[in-house]
Amino acid sequence: MPRSTLYHARLYGIVDLGYAAPASLIRVTAEMIEGGVDVIQLRAKGHSTDEVAKWGEALLPICREAGVPFFINDHAAVAASLGADGVHVGQDDASMDEVRGIVGPEMLVGRSTHSLAQAAAAAADPRTDCIGFGPLFATPTKPTYEPIGTAEIREVHSLYPDLPIFCIGGIKKENLADLVAFGAKRAVIVSGILQAPDIAAYVRSARSLLS
Repeated sequence: MPRSTLYHARLYGIVDLGYAAPASLIRVTAEMIEGGVDVIQLRAKGHSTDEVAKWGEALLPICREAGVPFFINDHAAVAASLGADGVHVGQDDASMDEVRGIVGPEMLVGRSTHSLAQAAAAAADPRTDCIGFGPLFATPTKPTYEPIGTAEIREVHSLYPDLPIFCIGGIKKENLADLVAFGAKRAVIVSGILQAPDIAAYVRSARSLLS
């Protein structure tokens, strides 16, 4: 899948096993797609590789049928074995050499960045297809990370206009308009989506703020 697919993406949703029970993953994913999410990632921290592979195998065809890029968090080997569209890795995970050695040159690879310096390093490597920039706010998803705030959103977009940048960390529909005003073009929402009474409606509303 070409990187250009991500240029038009605005709302990145994460199906996080910290918020969604295994039995609800298919329903949640379908509702996110119904609402118009542009990218879906499966994140299952603390779960086995076999479990991640099983859940990914169930979700991939749903995303594929809808034309929504499907990423696996952390597990490059699982992403490769499933034929996922992408893999997302953190700063403390494998190097780009290692990741590309597993997934090959065609799969989309995203990298988490927590500062302008880390964003610069990711942007300098043409094998990085997108970055997450954050956490902007405190979030239980990343309790050990110091929030970086919103001051550098406009600068990171100005410095790397050709790199899809997804702001992440404590973002909800309620603060999305403010982030757009600070220069954000794309956002990742996790708990706000997964805890919404009507996931499709929440996604639709949030997506409209990023158009």
